Amino acid sequence: MPHPVDVQVGRRIRHRRWLAEMSQQELGDSVGVTYQQIQKYEIAVNRVSASRLWEIAEVQSVLVSYYYVDSNREDEFVQKLTQNIPFKLDKHSESLKLIRMYFAIPNPHRSNFFHLILATSQKSKTLHR
Repeated sequence: MPHPVDVQVGRRIRHRRWLAEMSQQELGDSVGVTYQQIQKYEIAVNRVSASRLWEIAEVQSVLVSYYYVDSNREDEFVQKLTQNIPFKLDKHSESLKLIRMYFAIPNPHRSNFFHLILATSQKSKTLHR
């Protein structure tokens, strides 16, 4: 039976790959393993070595610590964050596509883009009052 940490790391690899709309083959090619090996990492049949996780993190544009975030605590945070959103995020929605594109932006630019959206939405709120 796989260790819970290995299960968590595998889920986070799969989730991040899904957000980036990247196939197992593409991720495997990027880090020099087969798509079957990526499958095994994602379902925790095989453990991911520290060096391989580092490579995966670089390809997925995240810190290695991303894979160790407690998903239960994160789910609670996401629920609190999204409880007042007037629409549902399903896997076919325009909103989800926007979220995927946002996370595909490299980190320094993503922060700039976030602040632009924040400033624009705040300005919009004051104009519509």
